[in-house]
Amino acid sequence: MTLSSSFSGSTRPGVPPLEVRLLRNGIHESSHRVHAVVCDQRGRVLMRAGDPHHLSFIRSALKPFQATVFVSSGSADWVNAGDRGLAIACSSHAGTAVQAREAFRLLWGAEIEASQLQCPTPSGATSPLEHNCSGKHAAFLATCKRLHWPLESYLQPDHPLQQAVLKRVGELLGLPAAELLSARDDCGAPTLQLQLSQMALLFAHLGAGEQPDLERLSRAMLAHPQLVAGEGRFDTELMRGAHGQVLSKGGAEGIQCLSRVGEGMGVAIKVEDGASRAKQAVALHLLDQLDWLTPTTLADLRQRYMAPADHLRLEVRGELRFD
Repeated sequence: MTLSSSFSGSTRPGVPPLEVRLLRNGIHESSHRVHAVVCDQRGRVLMRAGDPHHLSFIRSALKPFQATVFVSSGSADWVNAGDRGLAIACSSHAGTAVQAREAFRLLWGAEIEASQLQCPTPSGATSPLEHNCSGKHAAFLATCKRLHWPLESYLQPDHPLQQAVLKRVGELLGLPAAELLSARDDCGAPTLQLQLSQMALLFAHLGAGEQPDLERLSRAMLAHPQLVAGEGRFDTELMRGAHGQVLSKGGAEGIQCLSRVGEGMGVAIKVEDGASRAKQAVALHLLDQLDWLTPTTLADLRQRYMAPADHLRLEVRGELRFD
């Protein structure tokens, strides 16, 4: 992958990755290696731990950017999505009745049947609306209906919708869309393989509030964090606890992305072995180092996500270093 000039410049060698250790009654049992990077809106690496250019699929952390076409095409307004509809379009939700209903509202506004969703029906569920990606898929379909694009092939990489998403992501990264490598995510939609610094750049843009489509989406996520993930889930509880100051969106296989609202700074985290517990622990560790949360909020979130049981504790070793 060829990088634009936004990513040019050297980085210091030898900054070690972070290590997350699981302690059982204070005794080390397991470890996870984690890469992390902080970038600004110009793509400059400000701080890092490990390799800022580590390649990985962004997975569900891509969802706010996949929703940009829903907003910029006028489709969101066409179906009267409102902030709740935009939040569900960006979500990896828990499949609750409230969340499924919000995804259904997007389809209803576009006069589309739920049977046209191509995300899977989860095990034990009765409808694809209960799939954690149903909001994204509903927004995809509504956009296609509004723009008179084919509905049955909306997940194909060469579909006009997916090409429009690639174009928008390429614009944000300063890259031609043709240079972006995609692969099928578990819900059937394309996701992208990116460098960690590129993921951080996307989230720097998302939180900056300077581009209308991204500003609307970030505002919706912050207004309705309960729709973005769900009660007790990390993204929801972090955004609630940060009182509108931090955006959070995770992805499978150890991906976690963050943004400081209004400051144009993005953070991307990748756990090499894909462990969710490690990415959450590292996110809190870095938020402490960056001073993006109050001590009270940080203590509460650490108790929830770094002490999974009385006899278990997660410990993070290492820190971000200036590049």
